[in-house]
Amino acid sequence: MKKTGVIVCGSSGRMGSSIISLIKDHPNLVFIGGIDIKYAESEITKKPLTDTAGILEGKSSPGKFVTLKEALHWSSGIKKKVIIDFSSRASSIVYAREAMLYSVPIVIGSTGFSEEDIEAVRDYAKHIPVVLSGNMSMGINVLLNIVYNVSKYLGAGYDCEIVEKHHRHKKDTPSGTALMLAKSIAGQKKLDLKEVAVFGRCGEIGERTDNEIGIMSVRAGDIIGEHTVIFAGNDEVIEVTHKAISRNNFAKGAIKAALWLGDKKSGFFDMKDVLGFSKNGEGL
Repeated sequence: MKKTGVIVCGSSGRMGSSIISLIKDHPNLVFIGGIDIKYAESEITKKPLTDTAGILEGKSSPGKFVTLKEALHWSSGIKKKVIIDFSSRASSIVYAREAMLYSVPIVIGSTGFSEEDIEAVRDYAKHIPVVLSGNMSMGINVLLNIVYNVSKYLGAGYDCEIVEKHHRHKKDTPSGTALMLAKSIAGQKKLDLKEVAVFGRCGEIGERTDNEIGIMSVRAGDIIGEHTVIFAGNDEVIEVTHKAISRNNFAKGAIKAALWLGDKKSGFFDMKDVLGFSKNGEGL
């Protein structure tokens, strides 16, 4: 059985490092190399690139590339490839376009995308298979279904608030996962999230409106990721919390998505597709 070659974008980051460590131990995958602008001054990128012949037989690649184009050219002899991208919003859009140009499937785990960004990726997905998700963990995707159903059963008598916590280096806010949770709840209530979302509160703002979905962000220390959804009524409060203990949780999900894309020709997918969950949020 031939292995699938994997290129990791954003490879010097926390998530990239976790993904690479798991790829190297995976029986069906081989690590082609990592992409990161931080490698620009690395001595290893200045060495001549060796031939790809035999990479799947144990020969190692240069390991580090500055651009995705370099890695794709170097690995042109490997027929089956996939890209896993955990870089940044701006870089991910570029990598998605290059993946389309070279006809290579891509898994995108970056967050902070605008609606225009997502539409651009959807266009690329007409030519290649793409998985884009703000969170790759099974637990979070189960939580999406849970909060959808809790919102349905509790009805309008309960206010909904979301509190998300991440490490001090996270650049976007709120987290992509918090937005996914808010969209699940708003979808169940048939509300437009743009109209009802409240991102933090300060000053004399008046009473809370009935349909508000509050999203509060904490950035501190090295918190991997914690999300709490609060449903508060007049006589009781229900809280549902997911805490990430290790980044390997997300890395495993990304690898699962990469393998799942193997037989796809094109299409725009998320982790619910990968995990076989219901698309409308109702049940598993």
